[in-house]
Amino acid sequence: MTVPERNYWLMKSEPGCYGLQNLKDEPEQITCWDGVRNYQACNLLRDRIRVGDGVLFYHSNISQPAVVGLAEVVRDGYPDHTALDPNVDHFDPKSSVDNPVWYMVDIQYRATLPRPLTRADLAGHPILSGMGVLKKGNRLSVQLVSAAEWRAILDLSDLSDPLTGGRRP
Repeated sequence: MTVPERNYWLMKSEPGCYGLQNLKDEPEQITCWDGVRNYQACNLLRDRIRVGDGVLFYHSNISQPAVVGLAEVVRDGYPDHTALDPNVDHFDPKSSVDNPVWYMVDIQYRATLPRPLTRADLAGHPILSGMGVLKKGNRLSVQLVSAAEWRAILDLSDLSDPLTGGRRP
């Protein structure tokens, strides 16, 4: 049996709404990545993101946006139940149990970077300078990251890969 290739993702969250510390404080350090309301990002959650994939946790909409931690996908995409609840901010009347519009995955905390890696840090690195998060107009909350970019983040942070037991991907 062939093991599927691991992918890596950058997921943005505003720390005032839900930050890395919130994930770290969750029971079993797991949460659902809900509330994504962009079709392109939702399609990634539904179709491409899989158990075992790595996540760069990115704090956005702050004075110094930055990659602050690492997580792992622990549940494949499934319908986002927050779209069905009219009492939450993410409600969408077009979504239903029989015809879900929005999807989410579950992620689990793996590590906090020793220091946040800001946009300036990323832009100044030869491998990271091409990341999607740095491209003008790219506001996607879920973005593909290359294996080389994942390794570069680990190297800059002097971290072993928490997804492979320390082995390099």
